[in-house]
Amino acid sequence: MIAERTQTCKVRVARQAEVPALWGWNPPESPEVLIEMVLDGLGTANTKAAYRDSLVPFLQWRQGLGSPPLNRGLVQHWKAHLLGEGKAPATVNLRLTAIRRLVNEAADTGLLERQVADAICRVKSVRAFGSRDGTWLTEAEAQALLNAPPEDTAKGLRDRALLAVLLGAGLRRAEVVGLTFAHLRKVRGRWAIVDLVGKGNRVRTVPIPAWCKEAIDRWAEVAGLSDGLVFRSMRSGGRVNDRALRPEALAEIVRGYARKLGLDVSPHDLRRTFAKLVYADGEGAPLPQIQLTLGHAQLETTMGYLGIEQNLVDAPCDRLPIGLE
Repeated sequence: MIAERTQTCKVRVARQAEVPALWGWNPPESPEVLIEMVLDGLGTANTKAAYRDSLVPFLQWRQGLGSPPLNRGLVQHWKAHLLGEGKAPATVNLRLTAIRRLVNEAADTGLLERQVADAICRVKSVRAFGSRDGTWLTEAEAQALLNAPPEDTAKGLRDRALLAVLLGAGLRRAEVVGLTFAHLRKVRGRWAIVDLVGKGNRVRTVPIPAWCKEAIDRWAEVAGLSDGLVFRSMRSGGRVNDRALRPEALAEIVRGYARKLGLDVSPHDLRRTFAKLVYADGEGAPLPQIQLTLGHAQLETTMGYLGIEQNLVDAPCDRLPIGLE
């Protein structure tokens, strides 16, 4: 433990020497060094990717302004810039969280005054009111996206299986890229993804439709796969690698097919679409079952995915079979 702490101190001292006067008006800064400072203490690869995606645009934007000193005013300006671009509150808040972690690391390393870091950390998050529109596909759009990859190439079959898992099981992108053939089993006469470890290390079983399993089987057959990771990266010419598909690559696959259809969606939007389609405005799967499938700790999170608001006109209490006599 002592050796690890000593090594950490050495690394931080080296970084401090590598980027002198980091927060001055004309710093010879290395954005990659700053990002690695933040990523060092994070857990999963998916979390690291999210923080990297949050910090890179900020550092590039700051450099575009001539690299002014990092302070509360600059971060407030960045927040306003993101909102002006129409970024969702959740996206803005994630990017602010990444910056807070960055400035705390910088203060701990001596690259930034603690008073400045504390002031930046007091920049308020964005409050979200109501439900965000435009994050779900209609049934027709979801079907068109599922059919978009070609069936006559290995890559097309892989991409179709990817979309089938996203739309047919509502998995997170990190869960998709980590999916193995050992996860696929028959449970009570139907195929399911079992012992899936999701966010918060919650373990769940996710039933999948027959067409989702068929898409996986067709990809596995053409790729010659039967164990290990289901989805792999591919070389030119359709050759399959042993390496896992990166979450960023998965996101680009989804966006690529969506753009061809005139759509603008992310992998997480397909997770929301799954929830919306199976709920079917209350006439489909029950909310608690959708919550279990998605792996949400709170029912309120599932309701947010569906855009459900409290109905005060046709309220649940109106369905009670009892009353005063």
